[in-house]
Order: sequence, then C-alpha cells, then structure tokens
Amino acid sequence: MQPDEHDAGPARTATIEAFADTIVPGTKRSPDDRAVAGADPTGGAVAAGALDLLEQPGGGLAEALDSLFYTLNDHATGYAATHGLRLDEEVPAFVALPFAHRTALVRELTAPEHPEKQMWVALALFSNMAFDSAAHISTTEAFADRHPGLLTIGYFPPDTEGLFRFPEYSYGRALAPHHPQTTVTGDPA
Repeated sequence: MQPDEHDAGPARTATIEAFADTIVPGTKRSPDDRAVAGADPTGGAVAAGALDLLEQPGGGLAEALDSLFYTLNDHATGYAATHGLRLDEEVPAFVALPFAHRTALVRELTAPEHPEKQMWVALALFSNMAFDSAAHISTTEAFADRHPGLLTIGYFPPDTEGLFRFPEYSYGRALAPHHPQTTVTGDPA
C-alpha cells in the first residue's frame, strides 16, 4: 500500500503502532491485527498507549508523526527490495514486514551512523516511555486500566485508601531518621 499523501489516517496509525510494537512487543488485539505482530504474549507499547503519548503536543513529536509515517514506509519499501521481500500491498510497507525484519530495519535506523538516527531514537524512546512510565495518563488511571507496563515492571498499586505506600523500604532499610519536627503529613514544622 502506498501511503496516500492527502490522508494518512488509519495507515499512519498502523505504521506508528507497528514501530511502537517493534520497540516493546505485545500481544495482538485481535486475530486480524496487522500493526501488532504478536511477538510477546503480554501487553506491549501499543496496549500501553504509545500512540496516545506520541500524539500529545507537549512531547514534541506529534507534528512530526505524518513525516515519520511516510519516511518509515519509504525505508521499509527500500529494505524489502534490498532483502528480496514481497510485501502485502493492502497495508503500509512497514506493517507488512515480518516482525524479525521490522526489528532489523529499526536496528538500522537507530544505529549511531544512520543520518536520521535522532528522530528514530526519539520515536523509540517515547514508545518505551508509554510502556514503562505511563507518562500520558495519571498513575491512578493507569492502574484502574490495568496498564501493562506498570504491572510488568512491578509498580505497587495504590492501597485501599488510594494512596501509594510501600510496605518495606526500597533499599531494605530506612536511609535516614525522620526529623523530630516532621508533621504527620511529612512536612517540616
């Protein structure tokens, strides 16, 4: 499928999701899901909301996603030709690549010597950020939605009062005693 220059729409979404899924693989959302390759049985970057994070204007990539969509598919078309791969023309070129080839292409694009490395590394970082920190939603909302990244990494959910408490010190011991004038809310007196 050659991307339509005037309406990226679903093809853009599928391409960006396929890139995010290459960075943090996940399970297919349905049997006919082409963007998510299904390389991992758990939720990956797509299930974690990578596209939502990438489309937020504060991250700086939202306005570049259309360009990244076209450029990534151009690279995928060239990669397929170089490697003798026939691509399904019903989907964007990057989406049509088998997962191992998606991974190989992303490795090329993010290599230190690649001239476009910075934009592909940025896209990869944001894809990973959606998974490992749920940066686009509140932590409470992420737990309510059973965010796959936070659960995989082992973040503690809030307690019954909705507060994030930790039953043990993260280093296995208190690092410093409380100041004697610290209030019950943790503020200095």
